Amino acid sequence: MNARVLVSYKSTVLDPQGQTVRSALEGLGYRSIADVRQGKVFDIVLSEGTSREQAAKELNAIAHEVLANPVIEEYRVEILD
Repeated sequence: MNARVLVSYKSTVLDPQGQTVRSALEGLGYRSIADVRQGKVFDIVLSEGTSREQAAKELNAIAHEVLANPVIEEYRVEILD
């Protein structure tokens, strides 16, 4: 089973790297880009025999405790197959 955890800053937290990318895109002529938020993607392969329920429970715990800083970041867990 494959899963993906996406981590990004909360909307209330400034994202200087995202702002830099947006500014660079504007400089390259992409004027329609209003905002860019950068983040992290973790692709995770789970052991065979892991149930979707167990995977969801473990991945949410891992995302909350290890992969994201819940004070300033939010995360989303996707079980892909």
